[in-house]
Amino acid sequence: MTVMLDVHTAAMAESIQSLHAATFAGFEPLQAPLPAGSDPVYLAALQACSQLGFIAHDAECLARAWLAQSLRTGQFDAALWPCDPRDFGLQRVPRAHTFPACPQALGLYAVLPDAAWVGRMARAGVPTVQLRYKSEDPTAIAQEVRQAVAAVSGTNALLFINDHWQEAIAAGAYGVHLGQEDLDALSPQNLQTLRSSRLRLGVSTHGYAEMVRADAVGPSYIAMGAVFPTTLKKMATAPQGLGRLHAYARLMKGYPQVAIGGIGEEQFAPVLATGVGSIAVVRALVNADHPEQSAAMLMAAMNP
Repeated sequence: MTVMLDVHTAAMAESIQSLHAATFAGFEPLQAPLPAGSDPVYLAALQACSQLGFIAHDAECLARAWLAQSLRTGQFDAALWPCDPRDFGLQRVPRAHTFPACPQALGLYAVLPDAAWVGRMARAGVPTVQLRYKSEDPTAIAQEVRQAVAAVSGTNALLFINDHWQEAIAAGAYGVHLGQEDLDALSPQNLQTLRSSRLRLGVSTHGYAEMVRADAVGPSYIAMGAVFPTTLKKMATAPQGLGRLHAYARLMKGYPQVAIGGIGEEQFAPVLATGVGSIAVVRALVNADHPEQSAAMLMAAMNP
């Protein structure tokens, strides 16, 4: 059944869309089914956010937050884009569920393919490094994680292990990084084991719904992207862009934040202006002719 917006609700939706179209430009309008009997603010926000190009899960998340904001403030304000953690149902601070803290600003964050690269960038002074080692061989994975932990010994680099959380615990890494699917695949017992290890946890997010999901476990930091187009992996969502990144950073300001995805040196200034405290890079280092020199330039760009 198609639900038609009444004149008042349609005007609310148009107001939201027109006021925020410039911020969230560049996305194709999407169609969202409008549930019958819903609150006019919810319907208007759902319609507007869909027209602004937010995927269904994110448009719905925003619509619920807009309704919560209106109920909390006692008024509907089309100009006031939701950014209060209370309106999204995020954990109250201090959080009931949380992983150990890491620095609020993780600085340049190098995502690297093997332990040799991890050691090389750690010795170059990169403050945060991640081992993203791809293999189906459990023995090779465990060995590479151990070697990465050894490679950062004697440096100040913080080492996160992508995906392989059990090997990271065994090797004594600083932390682990999980994608949304990896996070969802953890059983309650797995999650408790990871939490009890006292390793830091970073979680990838690609929009509002995933940020709310990540907040439920209280990670040490939240990664947000892909900010710009990237050829490194097939993304389920379109590049988020600076407008969305700025909105995400405002909502998740209680967490250390890492921006990732297609970010080169020329984009560092506008990305940092959104409020994030870290930028993750891959190709800017591993494809560089002089990786150590490139690392120095990127670290300087982090602190202009």
